[in-house]
Amino acid sequence: MDLLIAFLIALVTAVAAPGDRGQGDEGVPIAVAGDGGPAADLPRALGDPGRPLVILDAGHGGRDPGAISPFGSRREKDVTLAIATAIRDALAASGRVRVAMTREDDRYLVLKDRYEIARRMRAALFISIHADAAPANDGARGATIYTLSEVASDREAALLAEQQNQSDRIAGSALSGDSGVDRILIDLTQRESMTVSAEFASLLKREASAYFPFRPEYHRFASLVVLKAPDVPSILFETGYLTNATDTAYIDSAEGRQQIAMGMKSAIETHFARKLVRVAAR
Repeated sequence: MDLLIAFLIALVTAVAAPGDRGQGDEGVPIAVAGDGGPAADLPRALGDPGRPLVILDAGHGGRDPGAISPFGSRREKDVTLAIATAIRDALAASGRVRVAMTREDDRYLVLKDRYEIARRMRAALFISIHADAAPANDGARGATIYTLSEVASDREAALLAEQQNQSDRIAGSALSGDSGVDRILIDLTQRESMTVSAEFASLLKREASAYFPFRPEYHRFASLVVLKAPDVPSILFETGYLTNATDTAYIDSAEGRQQIAMGMKSAIETHFARKLVRVAAR
């Protein structure tokens, strides 16, 4: 895929500006918002700098509480932070990847800033952690994984996209260089990221099913802003339903958080192990 992208960049640049070879030889990188800013703007990363970086995004925060459970009035922003912290600690203890969190406390982040953190830190995987909500007496429970689609796969996915996007409707990423090259590059990169994201969703279901339950239709698609980093494979992981008494008790317990962390850790480490095998096989 990397060779294909490089070839297309060089080809389109040559057609667009045949008399100017210098920029085409260097390629046109995707510009990352905030590049060159102080390191203090970015969260701390735990682990060996040589390892792939995973960004965990605890959904909501600050003035945005997210869903509120009718069982104990637990706020989604608190539940997601506790779960993301448990996953971070499990990954850090293993040492097979680097890990960072978009927020480690109760603060508000706009959606675009969440994935821009992943882009600025050159993350290899972005995982946004949430807790779902459904109408009263719906009976829905279990985990769900969302990956990016410009067209939501069903009404529920469309509704989720609307709810998640309403606080920040700015999407996309700034590019630099020739516009024709940028369009091809962003499209190829986005498609590759979406493919990897979908593959990770399947892997997460397989690896984590032994630890916690999933909905029968566990993988859904939605046009969520937080998933729109074009060059970072991304998923939004709904850990369970705050509107379900069983799910709420599970995801808000130390045991439940630990099991979610173990399932996620297994999937993440398997994902990167597979990548190493593929690279070695080339």
